[in-house]
Amino acid sequence: MRFRPSRRTRRTALGATVVLALAGMNGPALWGYAAGQYHEYKINQPEYKAKNGHWDVVDVPREYRINTIHAALLHTGKVLLVAGSGNNAANFRAKSFRTVLWDPRKNTYKNIPTPKDLFCAGHTQLPDGKLLVAGGTQRYEKLDGDVTKAGGLMIVHNENPDKPMTFPAGTRFTGKENRKTFESKDAVLVPRAAKTGDGDKVKVTASTARVYVEALEKGHDYETGTTDNYTIEGLTGEDARNAYGIANKLSFDKKDFQGIKDAFEFDPVAERYVTVDPMEESRWYPTLTTLQDGRVLSVSGLDEIGQVVPGKNEIYDPRTKKWSYLPTERFFPTYPALFLADRGRIFYTGSNAGYGPADRGRVPGLWDVETNDFTEVPGISDPDVLETSMSVLLPPAQEQRYMVLGGGGVGEDSKSTAKTRIVDLREESPRFHDGPDLYAEVRYPSSVILPDDTVLTTNGSGDYRGRSDSNVLRAELYDPGTNATRPVADPLVGRNYHSGALLLPDGRVMTFGSDSLFGDRANTKAGTFQQEIDLYTPPYGFREDRPAFKDTEPRTVKLGERTTYRTSDPKAISRARLIRPGSFTHVTNVEQRSIALDLAKSADGVTVTVPKDPSLVPPGWYMLNLVDDKGTPSEAVWVKVPVADDLGGEEEGSASQE
Repeated sequence: MRFRPSRRTRRTALGATVVLALAGMNGPALWGYAAGQYHEYKINQPEYKAKNGHWDVVDVPREYRINTIHAALLHTGKVLLVAGSGNNAANFRAKSFRTVLWDPRKNTYKNIPTPKDLFCAGHTQLPDGKLLVAGGTQRYEKLDGDVTKAGGLMIVHNENPDKPMTFPAGTRFTGKENRKTFESKDAVLVPRAAKTGDGDKVKVTASTARVYVEALEKGHDYETGTTDNYTIEGLTGEDARNAYGIANKLSFDKKDFQGIKDAFEFDPVAERYVTVDPMEESRWYPTLTTLQDGRVLSVSGLDEIGQVVPGKNEIYDPRTKKWSYLPTERFFPTYPALFLADRGRIFYTGSNAGYGPADRGRVPGLWDVETNDFTEVPGISDPDVLETSMSVLLPPAQEQRYMVLGGGGVGEDSKSTAKTRIVDLREESPRFHDGPDLYAEVRYPSSVILPDDTVLTTNGSGDYRGRSDSNVLRAELYDPGTNATRPVADPLVGRNYHSGALLLPDGRVMTFGSDSLFGDRANTKAGTFQQEIDLYTPPYGFREDRPAFKDTEPRTVKLGERTTYRTSDPKAISRARLIRPGSFTHVTNVEQRSIALDLAKSADGVTVTVPKDPSLVPPGWYMLNLVDDKGTPSEAVWVKVPVADDLGGEEEGSASQE
């Protein structure tokens, strides 16, 4: 398929010629306008597009424009755009939570009822093609000076081994010493106490749960400064003796965002969210990573009181729809870049986004989830500016080479870097080495693996959330084979925090979002969320002949199996790539990977073989692309790779065709 120039493009070319003539007659007064028109003329020339690609604005009807925070490509070819409350406290208070389903091929839209505030959730692709979405927002942050009621963490104890205790939102706790009363903002369940031993040797250990509480009235008279025991209003007799609260300082300190435990599977066929069991921990800014057996690892995030979850990681089993803790703990800052690597290990690149101490959990390394062993990978440059960096498993995935791009200082630090760092995990002692510098010093760059084995990187900002008008309107292509970059067409708008990019089945790239803190260079005006969606057509989209599948129906192909497709001009096909659909938020897309397939050609088609390694090809849906000897990829067809039989997957019939 060749992308034809629009009528707007042709009008621009004609208009530019006229404007240049006028500029010659009227001098400097028209020069700036003419220069802009000439730029429009130049970027719309066929030769320019063939070398640099082209950007277009998606025409989104007003009623479907949202603050897109999360985006995931589904196996239906549609894209799930999730805002939740969209980093808008007014939306949160109004319980106005948004999700829109977009069909890029037809450019049609559908509003999806959104059950909870999924702003800053985690998400990942499941083996059956559903999207797991877990976590989100329970409460917005309050900055210093905005906190009007004293509040903080209440630890609720239950010493009764015979029954759990449930306390609804609004439960009141009164200090025995300070006599001050605080009210819980959410419901809390305290499990039954643990009971061990027999007879006279019975030992009861109280169970605990945490809940955020606030004073009933505003003002500093209601804050506390010391630890106190709290009675629970409404309890009598044994319940009053067995259940109580303990809190330390309840004050006017800054209150961070708080997470939720809720989890959902989005069904791409029914086009709706389906509730599954909640996580064990509340999480805001978590990372979800699909493992080689189709289960999902959930890590980090801010909990129900706004603290980083202290190393309590858990696993979701899509067969039972239930969660369970890992037996041992490991701490990571929020939204850590955790990739499924060889032998089922997890590779942490060091990239992360948002919250956590500067001196803990930020060193890259290989993590064995089963044993909790962690082997540090040294050598990364600018290690203090890994926050809001982008990480990519370079194509093809068999080479186990990872790139970390750009990044900024912890928190609101103004530092950023142009460094790229590359590590080869196949080496006996893996170590990071610098790659070519990016187009600028940026945090929040978005990188997308293309089917021709290049990596597109675009946008970002030099300072925190685009502060001081620091958005960077640049893009480049990186070739892992030559370890070289080259500039391509500049993006149309600036994109920083809350932005991202996804590869579409036709080979184009969509970009979305951006949440600048300020709207001017002097940082005096509040920024506005960038709701525009753009499409980048890479240079291969402007070539005359692209390989094409004649068989386009989705198929199921097991690990190690082969399947045959009829194609146009089989002799020209040089390679095949299986690309996992992306799931992007907060500079994090640990889903995307491009896997090389063994390829055999016949007179009327090609036969491809899926690798046997489940850690290389985690179960789920994939886009299959064929690439010709000029590096031009086909549009994709969809292939489902089920869970391997020996990894506990259910038996599924293979739809492979020979």
